[in-house]
Amino acid sequence: MKSWSRAALSLLITIAAPAFADSPIATSRTIPTQVQNSTDTALDERPARDWGLKPEEWARYRQLMQGPLGVYSPNLDPLTALGIEARSSEEQRRYAELQVQAETKRVEKLLAYQRAYDAAWQQLYPNQPRLSLPSASSTAAFFTSSPRLAVFVNDHCAACDRTVQRLQAAGTAFDIYMIDSGNDDARLRAWAQRIGLDPAKVRARAITLNHDDGRWGSLGVSGDVPAVVRQVNGQWQRVP
Repeated sequence: MKSWSRAALSLLITIAAPAFADSPIATSRTIPTQVQNSTDTALDERPARDWGLKPEEWARYRQLMQGPLGVYSPNLDPLTALGIEARSSEEQRRYAELQVQAETKRVEKLLAYQRAYDAAWQQLYPNQPRLSLPSASSTAAFFTSSPRLAVFVNDHCAACDRTVQRLQAAGTAFDIYMIDSGNDDARLRAWAQRIGLDPAKVRARAITLNHDDGRWGSLGVSGDVPAVVRQVNGQWQRVP
């Protein structure tokens, strides 16, 4: 029996050996540092171009957001982050200029789409109150319940200027609607600059700049501008 067992074991080993010999063997492979760096650079190129940055600047932005800056401000855009952490006045100026250009393009697109939205609403629902386009340049949910203030102004109105400046100084979140803007984006921006509207608050949407586009007339609020109003139980009322 022992001889038979030894023979059977030898046979099993003989049959199994080729199977193991032919089986693929998994091995770990180390990617060369040069290849990994090249891959990372390629991945950085597209988002870097979108923001007008170089790949190495985008890589630095990612690195910054992994540190304290990212903890305090997790949703900070690349230009603001790099500008805050600029290593020289030249760098700071470069990022500031890029951000001004990017913000100008973004606002122009938002305002253009808001006008298209308003025109479509007027065509489709001319007898209904116009809803504000969410996430666009005018405040989201203009005709829905909101704790935010809406401030209606005219250009070259000293009382309007003072009202907006007072609200900004108080740290109030509000939405500005210029009645006589004529849908002129340049006029709206020039007015904001003239009265000293804080660009950081506008970027953060603590304050929004909007063309009135007939909203003031649709509210049914008596009196003249400046008008600071808030919606209460579905009705717009002046705020003292």
